[in-house]
Amino acid sequence: MRTSLAIASVVVYLACGTAVAQGLDHFDASDIRAVELDDNFYILYFPTGGNLLVSIGEQGVLIVDDQFRNRVPAFLERIRGLGGNGVDVVINTHWHADHAQGNRVLGAGGSWIISHLNSREMLTRERIVNTVQAQTPYPVWETSALPVATFDETMQVHFNGQRVDLMHFGRAHTTGDAAVIFRGHNVVHLGDVFNTSSYPFIDADNGGHVDGVIAFCEAVLMQIDEDTVVVPGHGEVATYQDLRDYVDMVQTVRDRIAELVDDGANLDEVIAANPTADWDDELTNSLRFVDRVYANLTR
Repeated sequence: MRTSLAIASVVVYLACGTAVAQGLDHFDASDIRAVELDDNFYILYFPTGGNLLVSIGEQGVLIVDDQFRNRVPAFLERIRGLGGNGVDVVINTHWHADHAQGNRVLGAGGSWIISHLNSREMLTRERIVNTVQAQTPYPVWETSALPVATFDETMQVHFNGQRVDLMHFGRAHTTGDAAVIFRGHNVVHLGDVFNTSSYPFIDADNGGHVDGVIAFCEAVLMQIDEDTVVVPGHGEVATYQDLRDYVDMVQTVRDRIAELVDDGANLDEVIAANPTADWDDELTNSLRFVDRVYANLTR
């Protein structure tokens, strides 16, 4: 299934507010922290970009998300150190570059890529991602970088003795988000529908919506239990209760902004009201969150 992987010059496109110089900075395996969540099942943390899950077993290596493409050689080396050899299957939680740009290396190297059908569609057309701090252009990706299998609402993958459920509950962070549930390990990766290091980024210009983030997380809570390990797109792993609290936070901020909008407040007035004040000591990027929720509620 795989051929040898190589990477030449790299241009990284910023996504979800992640500040990565030019994608040409030196980055090696020692920069990646690996934590074993279960036997032969790991989360990889990076200084920048999204979290990866790695399953290693008799059938090979399956990963959830694949980072910026200049990170691929480093995490392949890290996976080899954990006992894996290359990547057989990639599941994208969504299409933003800090979670899926590694497709452009891994797909060309023979990895099979799976995503929600809307994520694949987004990569076939030029796009601008408005992160408020930056306007990030996305070119059309080459065919080898596109998912070879897609799903609409649900899909099951059976790999390394695990049943992996892929679930989509409507637009949220993007229009193509996937919750990836490893039933045997009792772990779910939510991509950027859920973050523990920052407020959510909602890609409002490409169909994402705050109401969808709330509904998506509520639907995932119905699929998991109080012992489930919840992997965010960014930040440390969390619990069922953490996800419950996150939903309550998003709902509260959304309702505060909606009330201000109903009273005729403009964006500057909404920002001045500081609707995220209760959580600003714990989370970053409040301005981006407020701006995108305002966009959702006024368009």
